[in-house]
Amino acid sequence: MVGRLAPSPTGRLHMGNVYAALAAWLSARSRGGTVLLRIEDIDGPRAVPGADEAIMNDYRWLGLDWDGDPVWQSRRPRLYDAALETLRRKGLVYPCFCSRADLRAASAPHDDDGFLIYPGTCARLDDAERRRRIERGDRHSWRLVMPDVDITVRDRIFGPRTYNLARDCGDIVVRRSDGIIAYQLAVTVDDVAQGVTDIVRGRDLLRSAAIQMWLRRCLWGGDAETFRSEGSAATHHDGAVGDGAIVDTAPHGVAEQDAASADSLGPDPLHPSFAHVPLLDDGAGRRLAKRTKAVDIGALREAGASAEGIVGECAWLLGLQSAPAPARPADLVDAWSDAAVRANLRDRRLDAAALAALTAA
Repeated sequence: MVGRLAPSPTGRLHMGNVYAALAAWLSARSRGGTVLLRIEDIDGPRAVPGADEAIMNDYRWLGLDWDGDPVWQSRRPRLYDAALETLRRKGLVYPCFCSRADLRAASAPHDDDGFLIYPGTCARLDDAERRRRIERGDRHSWRLVMPDVDITVRDRIFGPRTYNLARDCGDIVVRRSDGIIAYQLAVTVDDVAQGVTDIVRGRDLLRSAAIQMWLRRCLWGGDAETFRSEGSAATHHDGAVGDGAIVDTAPHGVAEQDAASADSLGPDPLHPSFAHVPLLDDGAGRRLAKRTKAVDIGALREAGASAEGIVGECAWLLGLQSAPAPARPADLVDAWSDAAVRANLRDRRLDAAALAALTAA
């Protein structure tokens, strides 16, 4: 079992980050697995100088260790470019000339995660028009065609969730108009290249699991080992992913993870195990996020909070303790269970009183 911590260095960790990281760490460690650290800094303009070192320092202070050397996305552009070239060669992507204003006007958030469904404006352009605009120098992103196919993600916490790629996801951006590789492509390539088999994160990324499973189907012919060892399989494999990941991908088909296969063979990088945990909100019910100025771990440390207090609070919120008692991650390995988290699927709340208690001990 190979899990991963994958923080974005856009600022210091906050309690929501620690809550999700603890779940990912415990899930892998409880199964005798390894935990990798990947710094997801591919979005250079949003990265804060020094945030990566601060995050690693916070992880060490909290007792969330990792195996091997950290990996920085910003140092792996050739890997992502190779994957994008494969999608181009297979005719699975097209240039999109829509501006952000165009997208905001034409798209609508889907469900409660704010996901925008692209209306397919540029998919209807013919090849001649696309060439003309590119030759003219028009700014453009690249989008992956999402067909009329259902993918069922068998999540360990939320159970089976089915998404129709065309209706529920829409054609997704794989390279932004500023040349930066988009999250969905980068994280899929990284997880396969690093051999990640245990993906644990917030429930707001459930839909992304379906997208990332489809990207695996588009990119690889089941030979993940070659990709991990050479970092180049994205340019060599054209076949379909094996039956253990998804089945019946003919439009309009039902593509699902094969639960029986997963039980008998165990997860692998092309057929990973997913566990999406409820989100952690503030006292007003808003999701904790850096952009909303959630109290970060640095501020809590300066105010006198202990690592054990923070970890214990997160463990209680995950349902692993009956009360927010101080704890170290290593002490909670035997307490981890999917069932404990699954017992309450509602988003958790961390109010001002809980934060005050952390710094009062």
